[in-house]
Amino acid sequence: MAMTTPKVEVGFDLTDQPAAPFFRLDDNVQGRLDNTEYRLGGVLFYDVTDRVRSIDMGRGRAQTFTTFPAGQLDIELNNHDRAFDPLYSASPFAGAIVPQVEVRVSVNDERTFTGLAEDWDLSYTNDGDSTAAIKGVESISNLNRRVLPQFTPSEETADSRINTILDRDEVQWPSSLRDIESSAELMGAYQVESETSVLEYLQNISLSEPGSFFMSKDGKLVFRNRQTAPTSADLVTFGTGGIAFDNLRVIYGSELLFNQVIINRYTGGTVTATDQVSVNSYGLNDLTIEDSQAATDAQLVPVAVGLASLFSEPEYRVDAFDVQLHKASLSDQNTVLGLEIGDVVLMEFTPNNIGDSIAQYGQIIRIDHTLTPNFHTVTFGLEELRYQPIVLDDAVFGKLDVGTLSW
Repeated sequence: MAMTTPKVEVGFDLTDQPAAPFFRLDDNVQGRLDNTEYRLGGVLFYDVTDRVRSIDMGRGRAQTFTTFPAGQLDIELNNHDRAFDPLYSASPFAGAIVPQVEVRVSVNDERTFTGLAEDWDLSYTNDGDSTAAIKGVESISNLNRRVLPQFTPSEETADSRINTILDRDEVQWPSSLRDIESSAELMGAYQVESETSVLEYLQNISLSEPGSFFMSKDGKLVFRNRQTAPTSADLVTFGTGGIAFDNLRVIYGSELLFNQVIINRYTGGTVTATDQVSVNSYGLNDLTIEDSQAATDAQLVPVAVGLASLFSEPEYRVDAFDVQLHKASLSDQNTVLGLEIGDVVLMEFTPNNIGDSIAQYGQIIRIDHTLTPNFHTVTFGLEELRYQPIVLDDAVFGKLDVGTLSW
């Protein structure tokens, strides 16, 4: 058992700083022609881990049927020498301590967060215990600052529509930072209004599938369609026979009980699906999805019927649990750190060691980290895996009582 090894890097542009490791004319070392060590300038990532006091980072969403907001990052740094004070000219980072610089965090050499520093908050005390706090956010937040002009896209699949938007001059998101899964669902040729937020539009396209749109821990925009199939290969188990967990939270109730689903198509019709048996038992609980970008009303029918069927009963769901990573073996640490939003895990536990054990498959929808020099807690948020398709020949998800045929 050993403490994890975090690493915090900040992307500073120190091109004009004499001490920066860039090419310098007439310098005997940095001015050599044809060298491969000193480039002309630009952003370099500087390791500031030795100054870190604590790290808090959270990515993901709270529950099903909501969009994925930009993840948040808080890093507290020692600032006794005013290294992170933008007004201190003798700082090694002078002139580069500005909002929107890139920040990336790794643990045990596994990337856990990629984003931007939105704010630098400084605190100075009379006894000299001074700190700098980086308030960071995932880079996907920049898409909310960019807006689209009025235009009408062609009818195309959800993945093509997402790539169309990311390719536009107003966005220009690098293709190397995309992980867009193919989709069979057609999006209609509907006019996009002027000043429409790029992020809100892409989230609407994802919900129209319905699928998932979020940023990966290594900085890629990710789209997963609703037919994404889980696999039992490398399935991680927590609890009985697996990695130890702590503070398990279970929800049982009507939080995700929907027995009437209403989907409105943008400029089109409305489809309603109702599970009357569930309504008779629990009363009416409706879910409304507005402004679907689907090309036809017919596309909405299997979605509405599927949702009304799958969510018509109260759920017993493992909502969240913690892993005390500093108490885990290096192997288990790396297994936990390798998990990503969308991955499937197995929870096995016996409450208070009373009665039968409970086994439940869940899909990760949120990952939070809290680190100090003495402890590292990872919190996973889950949604119950009850709407995934059957996977032929899979040892777990090929069983009739685990997956569903399709919807």
